[in-house]
Amino acid sequence: MQITAKDVANLREMTGAGMMDCKKALTDADGNFDKAVELLRERGVAKAAKKEGRIAAEGFIECYVHGGGAFASMVEINTETDFVAKNPELREFAHNIAMQVVASKPICVNVNEVPADKLATERNIYRTQLLNEGKPAAMVDKIVDGKINKYYEEVVLMEQPYIKDEAGKKKVKDVLTELVAKIGEKITIRRFVLMTMGEGLEKRNEDFAAEVAKQSK
Repeated sequence: MQITAKDVANLREMTGAGMMDCKKALTDADGNFDKAVELLRERGVAKAAKKEGRIAAEGFIECYVHGGGAFASMVEINTETDFVAKNPELREFAHNIAMQVVASKPICVNVNEVPADKLATERNIYRTQLLNEGKPAAMVDKIVDGKINKYYEEVVLMEQPYIKDEAGKKKVKDVLTELVAKIGEKITIRRFVLMTMGEGLEKRNEDFAAEVAKQSK
């Protein structure tokens, strides 16, 4: 049975689960909605989605330093209770996310945090490139949307492939959803900071030949 975008949207509205989770559940259930809902509940995805409205005011800040101090990151993880904030699996996840920030250099946590002007610039660049390539105007917007989704995977932390998933199939948000379902409490990545040694400083840049000549006098 062919799974349509409308089917996926309807299941998402029913369960609150993510689009990709809903699509997979429908596919595995051969289009049967009741079975798909059951699969989502078994996988803990629908359960995790229901926790979105809860308040996560506890938590901790995880730090990671790389390259002998050349790079460092701090990630704030929020939980509902202090007890869960001490969970070893959550601590490991937070450490991996701090590593991911250094390795993948995202600019924000969620899609809705991408600066509007930056997004507009990217869209204009993609649109101009496609038109210059002779792509039909009627197709350009759809192609641009696809490129923007790829752009999100590069700069948005939650959309990036999870650094510890060797298969490369899970995004950060997928792993977080699984963790929420397993632990049974709302967990959020609130913010992060990435620091690079010397970034923003004006470095000395003299002509090497002139320097040698000066020293030889």
